[in-house]
Amino acid sequence: MRHLDLTSLYNLTVVARAGSISQAALEVGRTQSALSMQMHRLEEAIGQRLLHRGGSGVRLTAAGETLLAHAQSLLAHHDEVMADLGGSSLKGMVTLGCPEDYSIALVPDLLRDFCTMHPDVALRLVCAPTIELRPMLHRRQVDVALVSVPPGSEEAIRREDFVWVASEERPAILEQEFLPLALSAPSTADYRAACDAMEATGRRYRVAFASNSLAGLIAFARSGHAISVLTRMAVPPELSIVAEGLPPLPAIGITVAYSEDRPSTAAKALGAHIARML
Repeated sequence: MRHLDLTSLYNLTVVARAGSISQAALEVGRTQSALSMQMHRLEEAIGQRLLHRGGSGVRLTAAGETLLAHAQSLLAHHDEVMADLGGSSLKGMVTLGCPEDYSIALVPDLLRDFCTMHPDVALRLVCAPTIELRPMLHRRQVDVALVSVPPGSEEAIRREDFVWVASEERPAILEQEFLPLALSAPSTADYRAACDAMEATGRRYRVAFASNSLAGLIAFARSGHAISVLTRMAVPPELSIVAEGLPPLPAIGITVAYSEDRPSTAAKALGAHIARML
C-alpha cells in the first residue's frame, strides 16, 4: 500500500505557491536537489506527473492541482487534530497579502500581537493591490489577504475614507487650470476614486506623476508638485490632508479573504485575529 507523508505534501504546497523549486527550497530549509528528489518520489507514489518543469520555474499539472487540494485539506485537519490534542501553540507557515498602505498602517500592530501569541507560526508578507491579490489567492500564492471591497458590502469589516493629500493644507497648485495628480495604476481603487471625483464635478486635472509604490506617491506629494490620494489611516505626518477646494472622495471597505474554503488552522487563526482587531 502506498503512503503519503505530510512533509512531502506540505512541501508540495510551498512549491505550488513559490512556482520555483529553488525558492521553495529556501522556504522549507532544504537543498534544491533534495526537494526536487522529494517531488519526484511523490510523483512515483501517486503514479502521475505533478509538476510541469521549465526554465521559468514549475507549475502544477491537473493531477498536481487535485493533489494540492487534498494536501491542503489534510494539512488543515492535521493542524486541528494537534490543536485539539494539546498542542501548546500553532505551527506552520502563513503567507499574508495586503495592499501597501494597509501594510504600513495596520499590519505592524496586527502582526506584533499575533506573533506574540503564536511564535511558532512563520509569516510571509506580500504587498500588492487588491486587483492583484485576488488572483494570487485563487492561485494559492497567498493564504489569507486583506482586500478592498465596496464600503457597503456585507463582507466589509472596516471602512476607511480616501483623502486628498499634499505638502500643505492649501497648496498653491490648487490654482492651476489642470490640477496635477500623483496616482497609482489605473486599475486601483484610489486612481478610480480620484478620477471619478474630478470628472463628476468637471474639475480639470492631469495625471502628472505615476507610481505603483506608496513611497513614490508620498514623495511626489511631498515635492509640492502634485496632490495624491491615500486612505486616511496611511497619511504620514509629513503630509497634510487637503480638506477644501477639491471634490469629496468615497470610502472603501476592508475585509479578510482566504485562498481556501478550509484554510489551515494557522491561516484561519491569523484571519480571525485580523478581523477581531479591525
